Amino acid sequence: MSRAAAVRTVLGDVLPEQLGVCDAHDHLFFSSPVLPGEELRAASAARAELAAFRAQGGAGVVQWTPYGLGRRAADLPLISRDAGVHVVAATGLHQAAHYTTELLNRLRGRLADVLVAELTSGIGTSGVRAGLIKVAGGFHALDTHARWTMTAAAEAHHATGAPIAVHLELGTGALDVLDLLCGELGVPPHRVILGHLNRSPDLVVQREAAATGAFLAFDGPSRAHHATDWRMPDAVRALADAGFGHRLLLGGDTTTAAARSVNGGPGMPYLLRRVRPRLELALGTDLVDHILTENAGRAFAVAWRS
Repeated sequence: MSRAAAVRTVLGDVLPEQLGVCDAHDHLFFSSPVLPGEELRAASAARAELAAFRAQGGAGVVQWTPYGLGRRAADLPLISRDAGVHVVAATGLHQAAHYTTELLNRLRGRLADVLVAELTSGIGTSGVRAGLIKVAGGFHALDTHARWTMTAAAEAHHATGAPIAVHLELGTGALDVLDLLCGELGVPPHRVILGHLNRSPDLVVQREAAATGAFLAFDGPSRAHHATDWRMPDAVRALADAGFGHRLLLGGDTTTAAARSVNGGPGMPYLLRRVRPRLELALGTDLVDHILTENAGRAFAVAWRS
């Protein structure tokens, strides 16, 4: 008998339909030398942000913060329980710029084992199991670091079934990522989630990526130098009209303290407070509901192998 697919949250596995309205890419905790002074470290602020998302009708958040970037996995269950919002934690590795050389050297030759352990046994001593693997590409290219991390991610996927979520630098390199993960490394396309497609509004590439069977995440909201919000409805509508509405995801990607709603920024609630009604004008309520609920449930649900 085959195992039922489940979303692996920090409070345990849930059925995909239980995930509810989901922010498919965001961060409750995140600390990186690339963003000095903007760390997401305070548990009280994370709890308030999650509660604000819940007040807008949110029910699930997928945190893409990977290994070594301040995930605070031990704090996630209590915050999730207090806010009444499902939270999915990540393992994986970001771009090399986010880490010291010493840390990367310690992971050489054993990264896949670390990923599998965090997916099956738990992150550190927290007991919290990750529910996805997060990796990253480069700008229009895959460097040596990206190929190493994606190879380890593919190995961990084959051992566990976990989905692989990919940071695309400024939205570029989607097809190269798919060539590597799905072509060379044998990861089924429907287990790959491509992030930041909205940051490079190339409708041809977006359609080609969707046609492989991968999920496409439109996550923002836009920064001043990203052609994001005002182009996103047309891009999402074009993909839906081409028959790819079932492959789309939406997220907020809050990575700095200044971006949090509790600090005056858009934060997690913006996805439902502003992005959702704007997309409903372009796509209709039913499709937007489908993207936020059913698509997210399918993207992150796995018949876990261990």
